[in-house]
Amino acid sequence: MLRAWMALGVLALALAGVMAVLLALSRIPGSQTLFPWPVAFFERGLVAHVVFSFVVWFLAAFGLLLVLALPSSPNAALDRIALGGVSISSVLLLIPSFSNRGEPTLNNYIPAIADPPFYAGLALLAGALLLPVVRFLAASARRRIPDTPFALMLAAGGAIYLLALAAFARSAAALWPFAPSYDFNEALFWGGGHILQFLNVAILIAAWIALAEKILGVMPRGMHSHDEVLDKTALRLAALLLFLGALGGFAIDLRLDVQASARWEAFALLQYALAPAPLLAAGVLARGLLPAARARPELRREPAFLALALSVAVFAIGGILGLFVDGADTRTPAHYHGVIGGINLALMGVFLGVALPAAGRAPRARRLLVLQIWLYGAGQAIASLGLFWAGGYGAPRKAAGEAQGLVELGAKLGLYLNGFGALIAVMGGVLFIVTVAAALLRRGRNV
Repeated sequence: MLRAWMALGVLALALAGVMAVLLALSRIPGSQTLFPWPVAFFERGLVAHVVFSFVVWFLAAFGLLLVLALPSSPNAALDRIALGGVSISSVLLLIPSFSNRGEPTLNNYIPAIADPPFYAGLALLAGALLLPVVRFLAASARRRIPDTPFALMLAAGGAIYLLALAAFARSAAALWPFAPSYDFNEALFWGGGHILQFLNVAILIAAWIALAEKILGVMPRGMHSHDEVLDKTALRLAALLLFLGALGGFAIDLRLDVQASARWEAFALLQYALAPAPLLAAGVLARGLLPAARARPELRREPAFLALALSVAVFAIGGILGLFVDGADTRTPAHYHGVIGGINLALMGVFLGVALPAAGRAPRARRLLVLQIWLYGAGQAIASLGLFWAGGYGAPRKAAGEAQGLVELGAKLGLYLNGFGALIAVMGGVLFIVTVAAALLRRGRNV
């Protein structure tokens, strides 16, 4: 099950990367004469890129974390159904990108293509993940899962996932039978999309905890223990804060009309409820791990420690940049590329340092692991700062090429910096995908 969830995760990232390359090729002048691009392929490709890199990847990683937290897999048939559902949903989500059917809409959170296979793919993806989530929550309620901060954070994430699905269902029922359009998709995904951000933060903190436990596991026996270093009470509070924030979002969704302006404003304010939990968790982990790193300096060169440290740093950069966004310029993508980059770094660390060894596929090339983490982390930080710089000079969001209408030199320099950082990050991402794929495809317990 670990290998299967990892395979789905890296496949989603690989598809997102392929779409990014095709997007770049589609913008080359004259490329339409070499390849018959579908109508509005740039928008279609952008939808697929975001959905695979932000939705499918995160949910596949969530499925992996749930398996890691289970002492054993009590229902292999259920696991196979969930994995099959995610696999089929990925095909359904990809097909509309290469057809001329349906209008692509670059709405917030989950951009969409107004085509039945695309909506069916989203519904199947949601239903497939629901199976392991319900199984995990039921096992937690029956106390069949150890009472650890890692498991509790995942349980909070599972409850948040149920709230998000309920919000999507409520919005769909309220909008029925309106024809799919930008306004339809914006209203459909606005409430549940906001709630899913609490799940993403729960995934982030769960990955931080897993990496911290990995680091502490290599400490000399008797020097430190998890219970001594990790403040369980504070981490439980972080999980509770995330659940209460998501519950508040669901209450907003129930109370306000799906198309009311007050709904947009209330959810925009809800973003501030995301901050306390990661701040608390980062403080707990820093207080526990920094003394261990000072006692054993070689730990700082371990992939798990590096991924954890860079994840906290890049996520913090994205969070700080979010204080200055207005939704109209590239300061907004600067913010979410930073926080997404922080989550990705934590998950990269879990895949490389926790999940692959647990699946009997531990990679040995430590220097290569360190290199890809540094490349991705530094690249994402540079790219986010470049976008923020360009946005300060008015570079518009969701525009490309001549459509940006760039006049200020500062905006152009910022976008050049963004491109440079993105190139570095892509190199790290490609190395990560190749490393995980090679480990999963080879036979033997250590590769």
